[in-house]
Amino acid sequence: MNIKKNNNSFRNDRPDNNIENDESGRLEGKNAVLEALKANHSLNRLYLEKDTKDPILSKIYAMARNKGYVVTFLEKGKLDQMSVARGHQGVIAEAAPHSYADLDDVLERAAKMGQPPLLLILDGITDPNNLGSIIRTAECAGVHGIILPKRRSVGLTPVVAKVAAGAAEYIPIIRVTNLTRTIQDLKKAGVWIAAADPAGDTYYDRYDYSEATAVVIGSEGEGISRLVRENCDSIIKIPMYGEINSLNAATAASLVVFHAARKREEAGVISAKVIHG
Repeated sequence: MNIKKNNNSFRNDRPDNNIENDESGRLEGKNAVLEALKANHSLNRLYLEKDTKDPILSKIYAMARNKGYVVTFLEKGKLDQMSVARGHQGVIAEAAPHSYADLDDVLERAAKMGQPPLLLILDGITDPNNLGSIIRTAECAGVHGIILPKRRSVGLTPVVAKVAAGAAEYIPIIRVTNLTRTIQDLKKAGVWIAAADPAGDTYYDRYDYSEATAVVIGSEGEGISRLVRENCDSIIKIPMYGEINSLNAATAASLVVFHAARKREEAGVISAKVIHG
């Protein structure tokens, strides 16, 4: 499917200074730092646990020195004091702040890959653990980009980066001022919008993901906002069989995007990566 773009429709929005999130670019944890090094993410300084015998930390040290980065060895207690994510695993990196992507570029990249875009729109996700899990899952499922609102959303904090385990280095994250306007622009570009909601009228596994699709995931507390919901083309649901009537946002997103990936593979849109043990 050809995506017709209106170059004035999309905004390259950046978070404003009123967002109470630490988006300094700090990375914590072995996977987050290792993938940043592999992706040539600019690091200002690297802190490693002193006297460690961990092979992954040794690999990180070797890669960092090879790239010319300054490496400082610290006692574990000092790293504990520095840690924001409370799980540094012996490594903390002071990195350049994450650059948010432009939606036009994400759509164009999907078109160049010969794939109808598959996007996630996150409405009001404020839990950094949820966002980190969603980023990791979305990257593994071949999602082309994740759209976040500037307000009522957690940004790319150290906790998010750690939980994402390096996936934020490979999947574009777009931040926009107005989700409703962005949805309207996506629809003009030929993208179908499906909201995941318990009150939906179509089961998620019966939806056709082979076309250009953006799936909206709402917050656990408030769900999808009214204006966003009203601008969606379809409402899909995940059936519940127990007493609890909903899943957390990360679990719901996982179910939907991996089912979408399987359906897209069956339609010949994408191919699964072959992993050699």
